[in-house]
Amino acid sequence: MLILYDVPVSLYCAKVRIAMRHKGLTWREDPPPGGYGSAAYRTLVPSGNLPAIDDGGLILADSEAITEYLEERYPNPPMLPDDIAGRAKARELSRFHDTRLEPELRGLFGQIAPGGRDAAVVAARTAALSARLVQLGHLLERMPGEAAGRALSLGDCGYPATARWIEAIDRLLRLGIDWPPMVRAYLDRLGDIPAVRDEMASYCPVIPRWLAAKEAG
Repeated sequence: MLILYDVPVSLYCAKVRIAMRHKGLTWREDPPPGGYGSAAYRTLVPSGNLPAIDDGGLILADSEAITEYLEERYPNPPMLPDDIAGRAKARELSRFHDTRLEPELRGLFGQIAPGGRDAAVVAARTAALSARLVQLGHLLERMPGEAAGRALSLGDCGYPATARWIEAIDRLLRLGIDWPPMVRAYLDRLGDIPAVRDEMASYCPVIPRWLAAKEAG
């Protein structure tokens, strides 16, 4: 059986679980041995990254590497288009999430606790996050065929959890995020896909608990 090393709050773990759910896989979830960042876990996963999987003794970390591996190891249903251009665009979409959008969101995590909140930092981070959402909208406009949330691809899997985080922090900090219509329509389509719907039903309750703990200091 596949083993997924994860922690409940990680949006990258949710990304991997969406792919696993869509492929109909069975897995066991374990916390990292010794805790996240521990020496014990690094003996298993040298980078210390989460998520990681153990597939019959193959240990693999990093959500992008994991989802690419799952696509090759368990090819049905396929989560990349048949054509070269479609596959490239799906990968571009996934990289945009991991290297552009999510880091802007992560920059707001340190602003949750009132005692450490800096209005100037919040304003700058909000502007940067809004700019990334505009860029995402333009990227989606250029996606070919079924690659923009109509059929679940590897490129889509990171966005549902990240969007829920943005919405929750927007409400908490009153950021005034302006969602481009193309992005909102894309997320709505993703939300109707069973693997996404089921993962979000399980994952979303973690978000307000984490935010409340951070607010409390």
